[in-house]
Amino acid sequence: MAAGTDRSKTPGGARDPAKEFAKMGEAQSEALVAMQQELADVCEQISRAWLARLKAEGDLWSELANKMSAARSMPDAINIYQQCAAQRMQMVADDGRRLFEDSQKIMSTLARSMSGG
Repeated sequence: MAAGTDRSKTPGGARDPAKEFAKMGEAQSEALVAMQQELADVCEQISRAWLARLKAEGDLWSELANKMSAARSMPDAINIYQQCAAQRMQMVADDGRRLFEDSQKIMSTLARSMSGG
C-alpha cells in the first residue's frame, strides 16, 4: 500500500463505514484494556499495603501475649494492655485514613480512564 493511503476509504475515495467502525471499536478495546491494567495495578498496590497491615495486627497481638506472660504484677499487666490498646486505636485511625485514600485512588483511576485521560 502506498505511503499516505487511508485504508478507511473505498477505492473511489469515499469513507468505508465498516472500516471506520472497526477502527473505533479497536480504539475502545485498547482503552478498556489500558484502564483494566491501571486499575489492576492500583488494586495490587492497595492489596500489598493491607496485607502488611494485617501482619502488623498479628505482630501486635503476639507481642501483647509475650509481654502479658512476662508481667509480674496486675499493674504491669494493666499498663501493658493499655499500651497495646493505644497502639490498636492508632492502627484503627490509620486504617480509616488508608481506606479513604485507597478509595480516592480507585475513583481517580476510574474517572481518569472514563474521561480518556
